[in-house]
Amino acid sequence: MKLIVTLGLLGLCFIQPVWAERADREKPIHLEADRATVEDVNRKESNRVSVFTGNVIMTQGTLRISADKVIMKEDLQGFRHATAIGDLVSFRQKRDGLNEYVEGWSQRAEYDSKTEKIELFRQARLKRGSDEVQGDYISYDMNSEFFKVIGSKERGDETGPDKRVRITIQPKNKSE
Repeated sequence: MKLIVTLGLLGLCFIQPVWAERADREKPIHLEADRATVEDVNRKESNRVSVFTGNVIMTQGTLRISADKVIMKEDLQGFRHATAIGDLVSFRQKRDGLNEYVEGWSQRAEYDSKTEKIELFRQARLKRGSDEVQGDYISYDMNSEFFKVIGSKERGDETGPDKRVRITIQPKNKSE
């Protein structure tokens, strides 16, 4: 537990505020895929589930997620939860007010539009500029710039390829 807290604090030291493009949450979600199965759009009594397969590209404003398969659940309030699966799922989103992007890769990603959070599972990597974090799991809050990185050993998997967390911090210019 101390390792998680230490890494979170370390991350705050080298990461400048990483707020997601604020206008993204007001934009519609667009999905492209080779195939799609969409439940009845008039369904009112429970969550609606849609499955997109084959070279899936999901965009919402500057947010872009690419995967082999995306399972999209929409709740009764209209919030969406997407689970993206692939050889490597990728996501990219512009930082608010800057010409800079946050990018991530993993075998599975889960995006929640209600909490504005993305979670990366297995071979997880998050990059902003030339700074980078890697681990078995990364949780990234798009609103507050907070992220948490956990290695597979911490998650109870002694044989996983990402046993330890790795962080690369590039030196900053004094003018920054």
